Amino acid sequence: MTGTIRIAIVDDHPLFREGVTRSLSEIGGFEMVGEGATAQDAERLAATMRPDILLLDISMPGGGLSAVASILANHPAQKIVMLTVSEVNADVTKALNAGVNGYVLKGVGSRGLADILRNVAAGESYLSPTLSARLLSDLQSQQPTDGLAERLRQLTDRQTEILRLVAEGLSNKEVALRLELQEKTVKHHMTGVLSKLNVRNRTEAALMMREWRDRDRPS
Repeated sequence: MTGTIRIAIVDDHPLFREGVTRSLSEIGGFEMVGEGATAQDAERLAATMRPDILLLDISMPGGGLSAVASILANHPAQKIVMLTVSEVNADVTKALNAGVNGYVLKGVGSRGLADILRNVAAGESYLSPTLSARLLSDLQSQQPTDGLAERLRQLTDRQTEILRLVAEGLSNKEVALRLELQEKTVKHHMTGVLSKLNVRNRTEAALMMREWRDRDRPS
């Protein structure tokens, strides 16, 4: 994506909102088009301002995750990044399953956040590394990796090809362009991947592929 990235932020701490707004404005390449403090504000901003990316906290009046579900039901193309202190696995999983494009912890630096937002605007997804490692550990405890290769062998060649690209961070749209497929075809294959691997979302599937790839790579 080229040009200025339009951002709206919803967080019930005014000082935090001001800090993010100031930092991104100083870095450049971002336009702050709105802010709010509640889930209702988030829904209003998504409907009226149509930002490129909506930054949401989880903990706010009305609930950030509830806002995600409502917004994406009405505006499925809206990119949403959670910017929160919550490291609870359940919150991370709910957010990913709801369809957010990124999950970022508030300890991130301003330039790190700017890089993440640029990548999300370009079609990538993001999950904080510490949370990614934790989800993988949780996934391994539920489904021991001894059978990882066997589960991945259940995938068709096309499903494996698509999952490899997803594991590299490509969105469904980017995978479709790379493989010269329709985006709905990629989504259909990913549904099959999730079912065969018995995982809840594309992030967990990607983590499994990365784990297998890393273990299979010669040392």
